[in-house]
Amino acid sequence: MTLYFKYMLLLFKAQMQYRASFLLLVLGQCLTPFTVFAGLYFMFERFGEMKGWSFYEVMLCFALTHMAFSITECFARGFDMFSSLVVSGDFDRLLVRPRGTILQVLGSKFEFSRVGRLLLGIGVLIWAITNLGLEWTPLKITALVLAQASGVIIFASIFILCASFSFWTVQGLEIANILTDGGREMAQYPLSIYHRRIQQFFTFIIPFGCANYLPLQYILGRVDNPMYAFLPLAGLLFLAPCLLIWQIGVRRYRSTGS
Repeated sequence: MTLYFKYMLLLFKAQMQYRASFLLLVLGQCLTPFTVFAGLYFMFERFGEMKGWSFYEVMLCFALTHMAFSITECFARGFDMFSSLVVSGDFDRLLVRPRGTILQVLGSKFEFSRVGRLLLGIGVLIWAITNLGLEWTPLKITALVLAQASGVIIFASIFILCASFSFWTVQGLEIANILTDGGREMAQYPLSIYHRRIQQFFTFIIPFGCANYLPLQYILGRVDNPMYAFLPLAGLLFLAPCLLIWQIGVRRYRSTGS
């Protein structure tokens, strides 16, 4: 981890060389989800609720998803840009270094400007919690923390899975954005508003539902079963096969010769 933090410090100093540009990027990252937030606000102004979910309950789901996505984009962006390493042949250099490939790819790219999206998510989270008037217990706080950690793990797992495709296709697949950007768009709303098959897909295949929708059911007092507080741990189960596919891809990697 010492090497990882050195990578992080090095790239942070590099990005801060152009502070005005960095601050504008932070502002842009904040404004992008803000337009979605504004759209939701005016929609609830018009309709009042969404399939039994109030505005602040949906905002809690929205905040958890965008916070998890911004943290993942900040620290796991290397996997999102991994196809360029394969095309240029730079991945060859990573293989001869005495460190794991996952650590090196993680340390190859950091997007600190994503803090803008994170700040918006934190602001919406605090605003929603303040207005919901929930009675917090240690288990509910645990559920909230686990939900956030699980969201980061699931998004990072998707980045790793999509990057692994590059071992076979060389070029990154645009269809992979369905899992990242599409997953974020789906997970920012309660799963109950979607068709049953979509709910099953995002619960048992890609467990976004375990990272926000199901633990929120417990936090909001919709269910009393305390097991719902620990469902975010399913994110760890999703990470395992993604890492396995990555390792298979590394073993079968053939250099482009660039």
